[in-house]
Amino acid sequence: MDRLGSRCPLPGYPRSSVLICLLILTASLLTYPLIRTLSLQLRSAVTGSFVSGTYSIVFVNCPNEQIARDIARAVLGKKLAASVNLLPEASSLYFWNGEIEEATEILLLIKTKTSKVDILSSYVRLVHPFEIPEIFSLPMDQGDVHYLKWLEEGMQED
Repeated sequence: MDRLGSRCPLPGYPRSSVLICLLILTASLLTYPLIRTLSLQLRSAVTGSFVSGTYSIVFVNCPNEQIARDIARAVLGKKLAASVNLLPEASSLYFWNGEIEEATEILLLIKTKTSKVDILSSYVRLVHPFEIPEIFSLPMDQGDVHYLKWLEEGMQED
């Protein structure tokens, strides 16, 4: 009887080992994205291979070419990206304040590391003239290893 009581806690009082297991499980789930990212970067560095999702393309629409060039140069100067393409004359139709609007915009294709997308987006929001700039990113699933290595080198701090 004494032995049974030591294995079965009183109702309403969970064993400390159950709490510890729950804490470990919760901590594991919360840190998984960070651990996964770090392990993929380590694997990529050691093997020299491309890991899908390590790099992203960020799309940003600008009202004119001068603003697009200014944003591109600033992003490159801060090492938030390694390359920016300006695609001229993109026609945009969108809802704004309940009305359909139409504009001609310049589309920026910004190539960067996925780990820099949040900082890049925050910076673009600060310098962009639109109240709500269009900023979104897509991870690169495939890419030439030499080009991706060049991207990496282009974003390294001096």
